[in-house]
Amino acid sequence: MKKTLRFVLFGLLALVLTALVAIFLIAKIALAPAAGEWSTTVKAGPLSFEIGVPTAVRLATSSWFAPRLNGHALDTRFGTVHFTWDEKTGQQQMRCAPCSADVPALGTQPIKVERLVATVRRDGNTLAGTFEATPQAADSNALLQGTWTGRLAPKNLQLDVRVQDAPIARWYAVLVPALPELQRARIGGTLALQAQLLLPDATFAVQPTIGQFTVEGLGTEAMLGARTSCGPSAKLANDSWLARAVIAAEDQRFFSHAGYDLTEILASIDHNQKPGQTRRGGSTLTQQLAKLLVTGSDRTAERKLRELLYAVEMEQTLGKARILQLYLDNAPWGGNLCGGEAAARRYFKRSARTLEPAQAVWLAAMLHKPQAVLEQWRRDGQIDPDRTKWVAESVRGISRNQREALLKSVAAAKYAPPEAVQ
Repeated sequence: MKKTLRFVLFGLLALVLTALVAIFLIAKIALAPAAGEWSTTVKAGPLSFEIGVPTAVRLATSSWFAPRLNGHALDTRFGTVHFTWDEKTGQQQMRCAPCSADVPALGTQPIKVERLVATVRRDGNTLAGTFEATPQAADSNALLQGTWTGRLAPKNLQLDVRVQDAPIARWYAVLVPALPELQRARIGGTLALQAQLLLPDATFAVQPTIGQFTVEGLGTEAMLGARTSCGPSAKLANDSWLARAVIAAEDQRFFSHAGYDLTEILASIDHNQKPGQTRRGGSTLTQQLAKLLVTGSDRTAERKLRELLYAVEMEQTLGKARILQLYLDNAPWGGNLCGGEAAARRYFKRSARTLEPAQAVWLAAMLHKPQAVLEQWRRDGQIDPDRTKWVAESVRGISRNQREALLKSVAAAKYAPPEAVQ
């Protein structure tokens, strides 16, 4: 009897194992990517195999298979996604809480949303749905909503996303709910967003629409009387050579923006996605000043979004002339030096007011990477000639003859490498 029972159990176990192997092989064959098809690796316990992503998407969104995902969850690099099937609407709902994604324009750390819910419906190779994001499941007052569509192709998925116009304060509440400034800042204005995302390349483009962005309550008016710790103030006028050169090098639309420059931000997003390109920043002088005086330089989304709040308020409380003066008096110039006056005296043995035009361009050209440029100057006896030429070409408010003279003097400029600062 025992032998018979043992034989039956072994037989059943063999049948189960055979069935599991058969299911695995069938899934592997059915989902195997075609030649040149976008694929990814899926793990099922100790087993793993390549699947074609378009095939998997079609399967997961099909009317006969999608209901079987109801109540199940899938771990992804964005977070754990929970699936719910709505029989009435024939839509799959996906919930991710929390959910995170890398946004290079906002730093090296991912942006995290406490709760993201999306729906999806497929018609052939066209996907469509809605989504909403909130800081907490119960907080319906801080809700971002939108729609999305997608076009599925053998090698990629192109997504078009639209986020409805919402108060900028709500965007902050969803993206960085723990930001301390949100407790006292009065944030005005609205933001709507359109975006295009191409997968698996992860390249994207965005078109934001901002209306009446204002900030109050952060206390930046106190900076009207602030003193720099970098040494004596240069007290430079807006039309001084150093001021003009710095604006040319760092923020050519300084006098026309409201603390942030959408044109430059979008250009930096596009530039930084191209492989092999040197990273390009999109910060204005006002944002850089906020980083110098308040937020620090951590490359996180929280810091970038804090910096933006302070920059917008500074424009309203300080004005352009004071912002420019504070920046020139606090900007880093390598070798533990900061402030235009200290840099002019250290590197050229004269005050910032009496700098020659080529010397002013030289200093301005250092600002994008002060320490690295200083080390290059000491090592090679010069700095990047292409950058100094570009800065000279970008200086505004000078005549044609002045520009020609400036370009000649910059091309011929050779300055003795400074000794290490003690």
